Amino acid sequence: MSGVMKRMGMIFRAKANKALDRAEDPRETLDYSYQKQLELLQKVRRGVADVATSRKRLELQLNQLQKQSSTLEDQGRKALALGREDLAREALSRRAALQQQVSDLEVQHQTLQGEEEKLTLAAQRLQAKVDAFRTKKETIKATYTAAEAQTRIGEAFSGISEEMGDVGMAIQRAEDKTATLQARAGAIDELLASGALDDSSGLHKDDIQSELDRLSGGTDVELELQRMKAELAGGSGSSQQAIEGGQGNRGQQAQPQDTPRFDKQ
Repeated sequence: MSGVMKRMGMIFRAKANKALDRAEDPRETLDYSYQKQLELLQKVRRGVADVATSRKRLELQLNQLQKQSSTLEDQGRKALALGREDLAREALSRRAALQQQVSDLEVQHQTLQGEEEKLTLAAQRLQAKVDAFRTKKETIKATYTAAEAQTRIGEAFSGISEEMGDVGMAIQRAEDKTATLQARAGAIDELLASGALDDSSGLHKDDIQSELDRLSGGTDVELELQRMKAELAGGSGSSQQAIEGGQGNRGQQAQPQDTPRFDKQ
């Protein structure tokens, strides 16, 4: 069971990694990294500003203590000149305490000044790295965009892209349907011409049928013309029967009282 769970976890991680790889855009990743570097640089600069502010405050305190020390020294001298040795001693004691504070503040000032110099140097180096990364980022983005455009153009020309593939399939289907309809129409025309299929409209006739109809029509006219000539010439009944026999089935449709009408004449 443990092996199955490990395998399922590995498959899930592989699928997730593949999906993330497809969704990842290197240009967006570079921009995000550059943004993070800018934020880090901003924090370093803010730290430099904070250290510089603390150093400046110590300098103000040092100046104030040094002024107080000078004032106490002057007061001690004046008290000693007036014979007030006790006041002079008190003034010098206070001045000594201030000098100890000044010494402590000077040590802190030197420490802050060193930290400020380090942070300033780090900020300068980080700024140089950020500038270099920005230049490299823009170069990589431009190269990636050009490669992506070149790939899409190549896929479009070769017809392997998804969009062009759909267009190619649509064209192929249209050509196949057109060829099928053309073949079907040609086959129907051939079957109609050969007589294998009947033309329900009665409009289409093949060449042989048209020739037979033409010959049949011409024979009927000739026979009718001969019959009329025989009637006018007063031919015998045998001639009339011969003409009618030449007509075949059509002679059966003639009226039998026509022959006695010619005999009376």
